[in-house]
Amino acid sequence: MEAAEIVRLTEQESQANVHAVLQLCAGGKLRCSETTRRPTAATITAVAGVLSAGDFLPDDAVAAFAWPLLLHAGGLAEQTGNRLQLTARGRAALSKPAAETVRQLWRRWLSHGLIDEMSRIDAIKGQRCANVLTAPKPRRQTVATALTTCPAGEWITVDDLFAVMRSEDLSPTIVRSERGLWKLYLVDHEYGSLGYAGYSDWSMLEGRYTLCVLFEYAATLGLVDISYTEPAGAREDFRGNWGAECLDSLSRYDGLRSIRINALGAYVLGLADTYQATGAAERTLNVLPNLDVVALGEIPAADRLVLDAYAERTSDRVWSLTATALLTALDTGRSVEEFSRFLDGRAHTELPGTVTALIDDVTRRTSQLQDLGMAQLVECADAALATLIANDRRLRALCRPVGDRHLAVSPEHGTAFRKGLRTLGYALP
Repeated sequence: MEAAEIVRLTEQESQANVHAVLQLCAGGKLRCSETTRRPTAATITAVAGVLSAGDFLPDDAVAAFAWPLLLHAGGLAEQTGNRLQLTARGRAALSKPAAETVRQLWRRWLSHGLIDEMSRIDAIKGQRCANVLTAPKPRRQTVATALTTCPAGEWITVDDLFAVMRSEDLSPTIVRSERGLWKLYLVDHEYGSLGYAGYSDWSMLEGRYTLCVLFEYAATLGLVDISYTEPAGAREDFRGNWGAECLDSLSRYDGLRSIRINALGAYVLGLADTYQATGAAERTLNVLPNLDVVALGEIPAADRLVLDAYAERTSDRVWSLTATALLTALDTGRSVEEFSRFLDGRAHTELPGTVTALIDDVTRRTSQLQDLGMAQLVECADAALATLIANDRRLRALCRPVGDRHLAVSPEHGTAFRKGLRTLGYALP
């Protein structure tokens, strides 16, 4: 029986997903390997859980794998240890139109992608051997250029796109040389080598790479609507190879059949000058005077993550606003102003005075403290010496009195402070 065909209209999905994944990152839920930069299994599970329509394949990560890499490559997140955290640009993206963020991510990923997408075709072994594969950046850009040849708003089969790419010299060449081709193989490095005649046609290498870019990145970002089936048995072009009988498919992307550049894709790819987002955020929250926030039905995953970050969940659809929860959110680098805008845009009615008073009070409290950074604490023998140093015309701008006998010196002033002490007739051991 022929596998059922699935159609996914990705334009609205991706715009909801980008905000949801940004909120996951803001909450410290995204982790990637320090060596490979690939998302961890727990991160893939977390991302899959917030995708508005779920991942494309039920048993394999596609969009859930791509999103953390896209945020990182796009400059919206940076890696500290194995954790991704939002950059200033990423925090700004939380309140920007999703279409602009998607366009930035696509353009940055083309030149700053963190992995070679060919490595995701993991049935083809030997890719890590030296001088085998070409650089991925030109390949990505070649596929992006090929996409722009597709008529916006019209379905095109991937095989027809392959034909256009070959005829228009838009081939994302995979191997550096024929010698490198011999190092690639299926199952066994000797018998399954792709160097044998007829063992590596265009669709097996260049075609599979193109399918990966279209499915895992273009569709994830919502540039193309897609029609696909389960990968097993979808493509038979590798069946003549030695060892192919062991494989259900050559890649997780084999089931991709057709694509259609949608309105968002036309804008991102430069085929349209503007993009008109369809509809504003729905007013799905009831904010009560007792400081409860009640969800009026199902709410997007991104909105749920925001509420979890700033308020205490008391039931499945109710959150309680407290000063402690707001201050905890601020400690993680979030902004009260951001949350206030969020409530204004989602609340079914005007925010009650009790809520605005709470937000104003927390804002006032946070404005009364300032983080001046790290400092070196210098202890003086007595208060007189501390006063002498703190009032010296050369040193008073380099230190701050702390109590009677101590001085705080910031790291950038350390060398100048020591030099000034010597001029005054003292030295710091």
